[in-house]
Amino acid sequence: MEMMHGASMLSRPADEFGNDSMVEEMWAAKALEHAEVHFNLRLTPYDDQIYETFRQDFPDLKVGLLTDDVLKSAVGKLKWREFAEKFNKMDDYSYGTLMRADASKEFSPDNSIFVFRVQFLAIEIARNREGLNDEVHAKHRPAKKTPQEDTK
Repeated sequence: MEMMHGASMLSRPADEFGNDSMVEEMWAAKALEHAEVHFNLRLTPYDDQIYETFRQDFPDLKVGLLTDDVLKSAVGKLKWREFAEKFNKMDDYSYGTLMRADASKEFSPDNSIFVFRVQFLAIEIARNREGLNDEVHAKHRPAKKTPQEDTK
């Protein structure tokens, strides 16, 4: 119940809150929830459209290792804002979420960047399709059961 109330609060205008630490905590919890999604190979029903648009708008962006400087420069912010607005009908497209900076590593405080939802989706879809998540996926796959374990 408290989380549902929190989710409805996050959809209200930001100027109603000022620097409310409770809102910051709710954003952080929501961001962590979204960050855990990166292990799924199909993230949304719109993956194809997001990927095609992303690679049209950012054909040379190397998604394996990203920094705040690359994503949040003045020019970068403008390009990303234009990209995001193409998906403004999608739920939560502009919500904040955490993303791994280095695709070859797991989540950690040192390997996290705060981005908005459709930016996260575009980059993680590209990482999945371009093979950059393969190593991390392989590390976290459940071990296959042996025939003896299947009969137990």
